[in-house]
Amino acid sequence: QVRLVESGGGLVHPGGSLNLSCTASGLFFTGNAFGWYRQAPGKERELVATINYRGVINYGESVKGRFTISRNNAERTVYLQMNMLRPEDTAIYYCYAPTTGGGSAWGQGTQVTVSS
Repeated sequence: QVRLVESGGGLVHPGGSLNLSCTASGLFFTGNAFGWYRQAPGKERELVATINYRGVINYGESVKGRFTISRNNAERTVYLQMNMLRPEDTAIYYCYAPTTGGGSAWGQGTQVTVSS
């Protein structure tokens, strides 16, 4: 059974930083792609960043230049370093991984609130 566990969310002032973590189990980590998505109240879930098994990265337009996704295969963990946070970054952030057979796995989410 695939399990994704996020951590690192919290309350931060505008301009501040947070580093989210997603630890995965139940899948072949080294060969898997991962992603971070977010969902704000009243809005649809949107792409934040993805990273494939070769380290190829893709970012959503609204976070380019501020967020950095990375992975540590030895730790089975994917990170999202978020800098220069804005109030509009407030959302629940979810870790995502595609699974065998065309399925998908999601974490439980971690709340990020950017407010003064």
